[in-house]
Amino acid sequence: MPKASKRKQARAPSAPSGEAVTVKEAGQADVTVAASKPAYKVKTPEERKQAHIEGIIKTAVASVIGVIAGILSYSQFGVGDEVRWYAVVVIVVALAYYALRLIFPLIRIDTKEFGFKDWFYVEFLVVDFCLVTWTLLLN
Repeated sequence: MPKASKRKQARAPSAPSGEAVTVKEAGQADVTVAASKPAYKVKTPEERKQAHIEGIIKTAVASVIGVIAGILSYSQFGVGDEVRWYAVVVIVVALAYYALRLIFPLIRIDTKEFGFKDWFYVEFLVVDFCLVTWTLLLN
């Protein structure tokens, strides 16, 4: 198995954001490296408070939709002898996705900023609350 190269990489010196930095290595031509912006934006206290409120609203709406889905699942399928439970979950996920896509803009939550992680989070809450509600109603 070949050994990894032990040649050290030259680090580019830091510069103010947006400026180019020239790095010269021994025996090589000048290399220009553009300094990148920070990976995240520092939020003000008002922005943090607004993001926290939006997170609570997202969680509450997804939870309520999950409880409603659990009640509807119980009323439509009862014990669920005739249907597969995972088919019900797939139906709930699909309907909840479109319901959330319609509800969130009405309460001024921008769904265009949602990534995979955000949609996975709200859908997980819907499915979780649906199954818990359905299970509690069965007992």
